[in-house]
Amino acid sequence: VQLQASGGGLEQAGGSLRLSCVASGRFFNLYGVGWFRQAPEKDREFVAGVNWSGGTTHYADSVKGRFTVSRDNDKNTAYLEMSSLKTEDTAVYYCAADRSRRVVVKTGPREYDFWGQGTLVTVSS
Repeated sequence: VQLQASGGGLEQAGGSLRLSCVASGRFFNLYGVGWFRQAPEKDREFVAGVNWSGGTTHYADSVKGRFTVSRDNDKNTAYLEMSSLKTEDTAVYYCAADRSRRVVVKTGPREYDFWGQGTLVTVSS
C-alpha cells in the first residue's frame, strides 16, 4: 500500500483544515489508519486513528473535540478534519496504515506498516 497525504497549508488560529490520505494498492479497506504529526525538534506523536471498518476511533487528548478522523473505503481515503486550530498544531502531518485488522486503534508509530510522505500544517496566531 502506498499512501499520499495532502491538504496541509497555512491557516490562522481558530480556522479549519481537512487532510486527506489516499491509498493505492489492495486491502486498504482492511487496514487501520493513524494520523501522526511531528513538529520541529520533537518526536512524532499520535494524533488520531480509525480502525479498518471505521467503527472505532481514538484521539490524542490534545486534539479531542477539535479533530475528527474518518475514512471512506470506497474511495480508499482517510480524512482528518481539523477545527479550532491552535499554533501548537503546527507540524508535518503523516498518515499511516496498520495491516493487523484489529478493532482497536494503535497509537505507536512503530505499530504501523506503511507511511505517507507528510503534509505541512502551519497555524499562525
